[in-house]
Amino acid sequence: MSKTSEIKFTITLDENKLPVAINWEATDSAEKSECKAIMLALWDKKEQNTLRIDLWTKEMMVDEMKQFFHQNMLSMGDTFKRATGEVKIIGDLHDYCAHFAEKMKINRPEN
Repeated sequence: MSKTSEIKFTITLDENKLPVAINWEATDSAEKSECKAIMLALWDKKEQNTLRIDLWTKEMMVDEMKQFFHQNMLSMGDTFKRATGEVKIIGDLHDYCAHFAEKMKINRPEN
């Protein structure tokens, strides 16, 4: 028996149609959550192409955006490794992410 789950984003826009609030909720959770940014990537089955939605609120500071990108690149690498088994290229990506963090002056939490 299959189960269906839904994730819903609610975006509040200002008069210039810029996001001022982003909230999300999931059917498996009773809580609504607020966030400052989302990056959503979808694989279009028919077109064999990536569709993207990138939104951030006015509250998102530049330093937060730098961390957001850094963490997303690391997460995408982890996902790619799990999905493909490619290990060597992920080492290269992690090296680049370390370079990015250094150049952006991001303090990375120790693992």
